Amino acid sequence: MSSDKISLHGVLSKDPRPAPASAGAAVLTLAWRAMLKIKHVPFQLFDVLVFPIMMTFMFTYLFGGALAGSTDAYLQWLIPGIVVQTLVFLTIYTGMGLCTDITKGLFERFRSLPIWQPSPIVGALFGDLSRYLLAALVVLTVGLVLGFRPTGGVSGVVLALLLVLLFTSALSWFWIIIGMLVRTPEMVMTTSMLLLFPLTFVSNIFVNPATMPGWMQTVVNLNPVTHLTNAARGLMHGNVVGGDVIWVLVASAVITAVAAPIAMRMYYRER
Repeated sequence: MSSDKISLHGVLSKDPRPAPASAGAAVLTLAWRAMLKIKHVPFQLFDVLVFPIMMTFMFTYLFGGALAGSTDAYLQWLIPGIVVQTLVFLTIYTGMGLCTDITKGLFERFRSLPIWQPSPIVGALFGDLSRYLLAALVVLTVGLVLGFRPTGGVSGVVLALLLVLLFTSALSWFWIIIGMLVRTPEMVMTTSMLLLFPLTFVSNIFVNPATMPGWMQTVVNLNPVTHLTNAARGLMHGNVVGGDVIWVLVASAVITAVAAPIAMRMYYRER
């Protein structure tokens, strides 16, 4: 059998058989593939570019004066929250992309290749992080043009972005599980709307919880997005509370520790 294979390879090609791709090369290749999805599906740019700009303009100029007394004051409150909201919403694309690949049979092809087997999921996750970062930079650029001034300086903004990226990368594992549980990408989108709208709007992204009824403040303060927004807002403005950062770090570690093994176990099983 072995001699037959050698003979067949000798007939098909005179070049030596290429070495299998390393784990790092496989992850980078599949991460690049995830990034190219924007090129082939330009509609995804709507959520990366248009949606955060639209939300920033709408909330700033429709509600800024009523909620904070002026649009300039509201921008200082709103922009860190819009960064959090935009990136949390974008995490659903990780699950949708995975579900699309499964539906088209592409994942069966990946599993037949001599590559590090987790690379399709890890590569997709790394590729999506670039999408998250692009969206965050768009929001910050628009905010700076409109009058947002982060008093925490460049280092505070960078640390805030890293913290938000860490949390959203952990949250992406949840959508990877959903992407393998449901049958169509549309079902991933429908499920996400049911969860992400209350998660982001019942938080302190847009409004100070001090203006809410007591029972609502309790709900908002239990929301993980509230802690993430507090930490990002504090880092950008130089008045961060260490407890919020620690809460986000612990939450990210717990979500990843629970969801990642479940996702990988489901990936190895036949669907």
